[in-house]
Order: sequence, then structure tokens, then C-alpha cells
Amino acid sequence: MSAPESQLSDDALLGGRLQLLQPLSGHRAGIDAVLLAAAIDARPGELTLDAGAGVGTAGLCLARRIPGVSVDALEIDPELADLARQNAHRNGLGDAVEVYCGSVAQPPYRITANSYHHVFMNPPFQEPGAGSLSPDPGRAGAHQESAVGLRDWIKFAVSMARPGGCISLIHRAGRLDDLLAALKGRAGGCEIFPLWPGNGKPAKRIILRAYKGNDGPLMLLPGLTLHEPGSKYTEAAEQILRHAGALDFAANQK
Repeated sequence: MSAPESQLSDDALLGGRLQLLQPLSGHRAGIDAVLLAAAIDARPGELTLDAGAGVGTAGLCLARRIPGVSVDALEIDPELADLARQNAHRNGLGDAVEVYCGSVAQPPYRITANSYHHVFMNPPFQEPGAGSLSPDPGRAGAHQESAVGLRDWIKFAVSMARPGGCISLIHRAGRLDDLLAALKGRAGGCEIFPLWPGNGKPAKRIILRAYKGNDGPLMLLPGLTLHEPGSKYTEAAEQILRHAGALDFAANQK
């Protein structure tokens, strides 16, 4: 059973194209999930997996942007999984998004290996013991790794992707070396897409895509600048966050 309505907010994403119920306390959906969904180059009819789905933000953004795509959403917290189901149905996406309660360490049997064209995730950013934990259990669990570490998330994602399938994630730029080490020998052809907070500012986040069984070279792309001087989003960021646009990795390679 999910939280009472008095403990939930009802938030608009993608310029009102998506309405999202989420807890007022704990980890809340932000632009990371929206940007991650915008990086998924899926086609109608393809099967995708949102690992660590929370209230379903990334998977629902993807399903709204690409009619005909199928999303399996995996979430360990039963209350968040229930909210993800509610969010799918209230947005008319119940046929596109199927929510399962379980962990990447012990996924339900319907989440099967070698099945998905795209696997995407927003795993905890902090290593165990790094920094101070939030007193809120939900926020702490979303931000800091537990017994299931980053390498476990990567191994799970690669195992679920079909041969040649794409693994996409958003993470801290400072952990790029850990990400590449975990992918080595499992997936390659990595595309690194920095998210610049503003001109002249170092990237705090990156989106990384890799392909199962690919041994191609790494590519560092120009990325996306999120903010104009001050707090206003750039036109390119607005196109994604407000207008449900896609991150075009190919265009950034020209």
C-alpha cells in the first residue's frame, strides 16, 4: 500500500505531458531521470528495462516520448513500485509500462536475461561510507550504495541486455573510472555525454551509453549545457525538460 495522499505531491513533468505522484519526503524525482530517459534511443516495439525505477519517472518519460515502446520497471521499495503503477495508469501508459517489485540482486523471474534492447538506470551515486547519510531512509538508500554496489548494477544491466543491446545510465562524473572498470570486458563502444551546469563549469553528471558485446572505442561527446548565466535553462535543455525532446547523441558526433 502506498503512502496516504496527504504525504504525496502531484508534479507535472515534460511541460505537463506527465503527472507524477511521489512522496513529499525521501528521494524525489529530478531532472536526472528526465535526461536519462531522453538518452534512450528506442524504437516502437522494442523492450526496455528501467532498473531502480522509483515512482517510474524515467520509464514513463520514455513511454510518453516514444509511443509503442515497452518498459519493464524494476523497483525494490513496494510503496514506490505501487506509486509507479498508479502513475502509469493515471497517465494512460498502463499498457506500455509494467512495474515489478524486486532488486537487481534478486530480480523477479519475469525480468529475464538477454531480453532487452535497452537497459537504463540511475544507481546510487555515493560509495559506501562516502559522505554523510541523509536521516531519511528513502533518500539515503537512493543516494548511497549498499551491499549491492555499482559493479553489481552494471553486471545486472549487461546480463539483462540482449546481444548488442544498449546500457545507459546517469552518474557522477567523478566515478567515470569506476563505471568504465565495471563495463570492461562486458560492454564497449562507450559514449560519454557530459552534462555541463553552465559554460565554463565542470560537469558534475554524465550520461554513459555502452553496448553489450561491443569492443569499439570510447567516444567523449560535447554534451549538453544545462543553464544560461543565472538559473535559466538553455534552449537545448528546455527542449528536453519541457518539450519531451530527445538527446541526439549522433548529432553531437558531427
